[in-house]
Amino acid sequence: MSLLERAGLAALHRIDPERAHGLALLALRAGLVPLPGPVTSPRLGTTLAGLNLPNPVGLAAGFDKNAVALSALTRAGFGFIEVGAATPRPQPGNPKPRLFRLTEDRAAINRFGFNNDGATVIASRLALRPKAGVIGLNLGANKDSTDRAADFAAVLTTCGAHIDFATVNVSSPNTERLRELQGKAALAALLAGVLAARAALPRRIPVFLKIAPDLDAAGLADVADVALTSGIDGIIATNTTLSREGLKSAQRDEKGGLSGAPLFEKSTRTLARLSLLTDGKLPLIGVGGIATPEQAYAKIRAGASAVQVYTAMVFDGIGLAARLARGLDALLARDGFATVADAVGTGRADWL
Repeated sequence: MSLLERAGLAALHRIDPERAHGLALLALRAGLVPLPGPVTSPRLGTTLAGLNLPNPVGLAAGFDKNAVALSALTRAGFGFIEVGAATPRPQPGNPKPRLFRLTEDRAAINRFGFNNDGATVIASRLALRPKAGVIGLNLGANKDSTDRAADFAAVLTTCGAHIDFATVNVSSPNTERLRELQGKAALAALLAGVLAARAALPRRIPVFLKIAPDLDAAGLADVADVALTSGIDGIIATNTTLSREGLKSAQRDEKGGLSGAPLFEKSTRTLARLSLLTDGKLPLIGVGGIATPEQAYAKIRAGASAVQVYTAMVFDGIGLAARLARGLDALLARDGFATVADAVGTGRADWL
C-alpha cells in the first residue's frame, strides 16, 4: 500500500463510516486516487458465464450503489465490477447510523436497507458507462413493494440494456422477509420472472443468484436444485451473515449483516458445499472475507471461478484489487496452473 493510500485511509477512519464511504467515492470521481489500470496475464485471463475477464477479482455490490464512479472503477484493477443494489423506485433505506466499522475484527456491519436512487436514474448513468470493462448490476426489491419478486424483473427491464450481467439479490438481511425468497418454490417463481425479462432484452446477459451464508444443508440443496433447473448462469456465494461468533469489537452487537474477515471461513465452506452440489455445472463466484491473494486463491480452489471483494478495501484501500490479482498470478504460477480455470475446485475437499 502506498503512503498516499495509508494517509487517506487513516483520515477516513477518523470519521463516520458512511460519510467516509461517500468521500471515497468523491475522491475516485475527482481523479484523486492513483489507479493501476487493467491487471491481466495469460494465467489471470478467464471466462465467467461467457464474460471475458482480464482477471478473476471483482468488486462486490454495495460499494458503488448508484453507479456514480464507473469510469474510475473500471481502471482500478478489477476484472469486473458490480454496482447496486438497485430497486424499481428510489428509497432512502434504513435510519442512520447504519454502517459500523469493526476495526479489531477487520469487519463491518451494515443495515442500509437497499438505499439507492432507483432503477431509472441508475440506468441513465449506466447508459454512459465506459466501453471498457465488465459491469453488472445487483437487482433488489423495494421495502414497501406488494410484489417483491416482480421488482427484480422490473429493474432488469429498466437497466438490462446497459449491463453485462445481473445479480438477483434475495440474500440481504436488511430488508424484512427478503431472505424468504430463497425458499424453493418462491425462488423458482422469482427466477422465472427475471429470466422472462432477460429474454426481452436487446442481448442475452448472464444472470447470477446471490445467496446467504446462513442457509442450512437442506436450504442450500434447494438453492442448488433451483439454480440448476432454472436456467440462470451462476451463483454468488455469499452475502453477509447474521452470525456474530468470535467478534471482539465494541459494536459487534449492532443489527445488520456482517462482512469482512470473520466471514471468510463460513462463506468458503458454503462455497465448497455448493460446488459439490452443482458439480461444475454452474460457475460460482466466491465472496466473503477476502483480503489476501492466498484467500482469493483458496476461494478458487474451493470451487469459485471468480471472486469479489469489498469490506477489505475499508482497511487496505482501492489498490487491494491489483495486489490481489498480481498475488494470485504468482500463486497460480507457483503451483503450476496455466490458467485460473485449471485451479478451480482443486482444493474443495479441504473445506467439506
